[in-house]
Amino acid sequence: MRLAPCIVVITLPLLAGGCATYLDDVNRAEAHSANNEHERALALFRVTEPDLDSLSYVDHTRYCYLRGMNDYRLGKAFRADARHWLALAKALEDKQPGGLKEEWKERLDKALDVRLIEKAKAAPRPAAAPAAAAAAPAAAKPAPAAVAE
Repeated sequence: MRLAPCIVVITLPLLAGGCATYLDDVNRAEAHSANNEHERALALFRVTEPDLDSLSYVDHTRYCYLRGMNDYRLGKAFRADARHWLALAKALEDKQPGGLKEEWKERLDKALDVRLIEKAKAAPRPAAAPAAAAAAPAAAKPAPAAVAE
């Protein structure tokens, strides 16, 4: 009978030390990203994503920024995800400032501007009209047919 309380007393501190909060996961992901271990950071971000509602507003903003920048650094395959998370970070920061450092805000704005530039470059441009057609006088064009009623 005395063995059970001893086991509880011994194992309880071990179990309590093994519990990590969602904020701990975000902090570890940030550290991985800072060390250019972007795949490891992404794994932690993905594990934390379903529980974003457990983070404070400030930490949620921070998560979105860190996730977006991490995805951005992973390359073109992750650019759509990066745009999503960076746009969320921008919206959250605009709604309630304080989640991002000034340095991060500057990086965020630059990353979103670069995204717009890349989008503009990728957009198809309309074909230019040949010079001869543009120089032709308007009188040379046939008049539209009258509609009989």
